[in-house]
Amino acid sequence: MRIRSTLVLAAATLAAGSRAQAACCYFSAKNADILQPAQKVFLTYDPKEKVETFTVQPKFEGNALDFGMVIPTPTQPKLHEMPRDFFKHLAVYTILKKREFPHSNLLPQPNFGLPGGGGIGGLQPVAPASAPAGPPIGAPPPVRVLEAGLVGSLDYKIIEADRADALFSWLKDHKYSYSGDEASLNFYVQKKWLFTVMKIDTMQMKRNKDGTFAGEVTPTRFQFASEKFIYPLKITQISVKDKTEALFYVQAPFKADLQGDFSYQMTWVPMLQAGSGCTPGGLPGGGEQWLKEFAPQQQNLIAKAKGLGFQFVAGQRPAPGKGGRIPTTMEWARKLSKSDVQVLRGEAPYSEKVPDVDEGFTQADVKDNQRAQAVFKVIQARLNKSRQERRIGYLVREAPKEDVAALTQLAGHMQEGKFVTKFRKIFLKDEMNDDLVIVPARYGDAEDKSEYEEILPVSPP
Repeated sequence: MRIRSTLVLAAATLAAGSRAQAACCYFSAKNADILQPAQKVFLTYDPKEKVETFTVQPKFEGNALDFGMVIPTPTQPKLHEMPRDFFKHLAVYTILKKREFPHSNLLPQPNFGLPGGGGIGGLQPVAPASAPAGPPIGAPPPVRVLEAGLVGSLDYKIIEADRADALFSWLKDHKYSYSGDEASLNFYVQKKWLFTVMKIDTMQMKRNKDGTFAGEVTPTRFQFASEKFIYPLKITQISVKDKTEALFYVQAPFKADLQGDFSYQMTWVPMLQAGSGCTPGGLPGGGEQWLKEFAPQQQNLIAKAKGLGFQFVAGQRPAPGKGGRIPTTMEWARKLSKSDVQVLRGEAPYSEKVPDVDEGFTQADVKDNQRAQAVFKVIQARLNKSRQERRIGYLVREAPKEDVAALTQLAGHMQEGKFVTKFRKIFLKDEMNDDLVIVPARYGDAEDKSEYEEILPVSPP
């Protein structure tokens, strides 16, 4: 089955998936197919308490009647149902803003506002939750069910295994057709991780004319203790044909990034440089400060990017480098303030409003030459005032009213004072040989605290 960033096992009626999401993988049976087109995940981490959460929402396409997914975690997780449109709300909240300036439709001459910059833009039901079984007589079985229950509409079991071959057999005996080998399971068994197994009935999903199914399951949050801020990626490799695209939303006390060659700095720093000098007062969100602090590392970054075959082109998505590898891109980042949380609660506006300098006047008012001069004078005074008060314009973004109203479902999940970082990475199969470790955004001795919530300008060629 498919789950983002989790190990996914397809039920007996599944076929091998061709693409998978991180932290999970799908294993399928013959004559059935489950595809996993992409993945989204919301992660949080408390480094003091050593507690991590990640929320995943399986999205699938295929002809399997039912399937399952398995998510490995370092310790026993607590499961919670999340709002069904949780990731839609995150997408709406992180829409990049753009700078707009007041303009008049009545003045017979060009406005004097500053120009806006371009941007880069059949399965048996599981019984209710029960206490872990007592110790067996004699040696304990190599695979043990620690917990079983229901989260949302999903049946789940949390299991631990001492041997990969025993886990392989357990999956087969419980109607999971596993297309991988024992070695892929052994990676986590040797680390003594636990596995959460969930089963999904596709008959509850939308059916296409060709008989296949498509749909998304209600998001599930996993909360567990972890010494490191990790994301299971290795397990997904089994069900990936060539690559998988992952979109991460990370909330932590720090701005987050991936390690080494997966860092988004190879695209973020060039993007800041491309917009430098185009905005009065410098780049927004502390971008100028980050470029200044990063300067001693610039040559190292250029050399690394060149070695990987990465070439930044302003206004374009990154092209593949050597071996088809694609660099990570940072798409939104902000340390949440009180006003940000108020937006989620519906207590503050979602977007700034650009003043209407023509308010109170119509075309009829400017048909008379004598009256028109007085009207133009008022409008020009309004434009001059807006330039003085907001010399770099108003931050504007648009979304349907009903989607903005639904942002209240994020309240309680997004926390004031925490940094939320949104970044995207397309992983090739040979880039998934280990799990991900999420780290503070920094390069060398410099820590990146820059924010990205508005479209950046681009310097002319």
